Amino acid sequence: MARGSNQKFKFTYLMKIMAEKTDDEHSLTMAQILDELGRYGVSAERKSIYDDFRDMAEFGIEIIKEQKGRETFYHIAGREFELAEVKLLIDAVQSAKFITQKKSKALIDKVKDFVSEYQAKQLQRQIFINDRVKTMNESVYYNVDDIHTAINQNRKIKFKYYKWNIDKKLVARHGGSFFTVSPWALLWDDENYYMIAFDDWDHKIKHYRVDKMMNICICEEERAGKEEFKNFDMAKYSKATFGMYHGDKTKVCIRFANHMCGVFIDRFGKDILFMKSDENFSELIVDINVSPQFFGWIFSLGKDVEVVSPKKVVDEIRVYTREFLKKYE
Repeated sequence: MARGSNQKFKFTYLMKIMAEKTDDEHSLTMAQILDELGRYGVSAERKSIYDDFRDMAEFGIEIIKEQKGRETFYHIAGREFELAEVKLLIDAVQSAKFITQKKSKALIDKVKDFVSEYQAKQLQRQIFINDRVKTMNESVYYNVDDIHTAINQNRKIKFKYYKWNIDKKLVARHGGSFFTVSPWALLWDDENYYMIAFDDWDHKIKHYRVDKMMNICICEEERAGKEEFKNFDMAKYSKATFGMYHGDKTKVCIRFANHMCGVFIDRFGKDILFMKSDENFSELIVDINVSPQFFGWIFSLGKDVEVVSPKKVVDEIRVYTREFLKKYE
């Protein structure tokens, strides 16, 4: 048999063909496999294909042989990512506000390579990006890489931090001055990406929207905040911070109707302690970064939920409510 022009790539092309053209519901006969190889300028004998299938098993790629009537079919068995897992990855990419529309499409196209071309067609039906709110900062991917690098090298970073103005333009905060902080972690919350850092000027742990950060530079100075982050609990921080808005952390007691318990389990986890108030109501005490966003969340839960202490927070809610109602009198 004459050797094809891409003979040295035979094994690579065979893996590509089996990955793209077969799955649990789609198989190829040996004749079809040889024909597909021919499209890549590769010729092969059946025996060599059997040998390649055995070698693939060494890479964790199992090829299943199945008899259907007089024909023998072959397909790849199992993949690094199952179809359901790839669907989850695509959903995550689509829902992430910090990923631009352009990059979302590019990432989804790459993720689709994890499945066969037939499964990729199923994925295409679930892809809806155009109407989602997405960041317009294309540098967010490089920002994440720079932040990870600074964390791994134990270095501070400096950057300019931006916000939207009424003209829908991004303008630099603090007159365009650089922020210098010590990055310690990255957190995905409420469809946005945040950097958690220590500001040794204010001696506080703060967070910053990654897509609002620009002109990031890694400093030579080592990070501060080691003691503050020694016992830092990212999960608790996320639960206590509503919409990632800053506020004074306070232990707040909330009274609620028992049928509302699922709302608090979903928000704070199963480890929270419910204290029986009477036959129909219970209370819980949680650490909250008190902010208008927290008040809004409480209001959204309706009449069967109320903050009962501390008095300072209850008074803040009363003032906030009065000011809110004045706008509609």
